Amino acid sequence: MGSLMIRCPVTGREISAGIEADDSRFRASPVFFAKSYCAFCRIEHEWFAKDAWVCEAPVMFVAAAQQRKIA
Repeated sequence: MGSLMIRCPVTGREISAGIEADDSRFRASPVFFAKSYCAFCRIEHEWFAKDAWVCEAPVMFVAAAQQRKIA
């Protein structure tokens, strides 16, 4: 299980969609459309399943890694 991730279209940063998923089951799911709130832009982004991926690393680790990369 991991966190479903999308890329913010404004900042390009990876954000959690707030959904826990298994990668193989997620890839086998039908095409769907969803919305997720972005803490960076403070707006809701619309996205399709094809634009998302499952990140097996804890989201806190991903956020910390991004901060190190930016700094």
